[in-house]
Amino acid sequence: MRAFNMEQRMIRFGFVATLGLALVSSGASPAQERASGEVVTEIARTTKTATGQPITLPPGPLQVVATIYSLAPGVKLPAHKHPFQRYAYVLEGELTVQQADSASRVYRAGDFIVESVDGWHFGAAGTGPVKLLVIDQAPPGGEITIDRR
Repeated sequence: MRAFNMEQRMIRFGFVATLGLALVSSGASPAQERASGEVVTEIARTTKTATGQPITLPPGPLQVVATIYSLAPGVKLPAHKHPFQRYAYVLEGELTVQQADSASRVYRAGDFIVESVDGWHFGAAGTGPVKLLVIDQAPPGGEITIDRR
């Protein structure tokens, strides 16, 4: 049981480290200098997804999948949903996310998105290119995106 808990801590640490690297490379403005050469900028703190769901993780081992999405201007992603928690950081551009049962929301460079779980939605790039750092937390080998087709 002790090795399992260590693995979970390492996976969660990997998520935080990956997000930290994205923030450093994004050029976010410094918020707090804690030690010489170390700047910490909090970009989000929440207990809920973009649609108000509580953030929860599946029990058991988790796999962290970090991906960079690049979308050409005007690209519209197909309707899809995520069975597990997904986070996105907008590195560049403007992305409109339309939830199936609510209003759309526009995210711009520097915005952090805590995506809805099991809710159908789609994204559409604005007039310029969009680049996202996307981080999924799911059981190893688990599906992270389900397309509506």
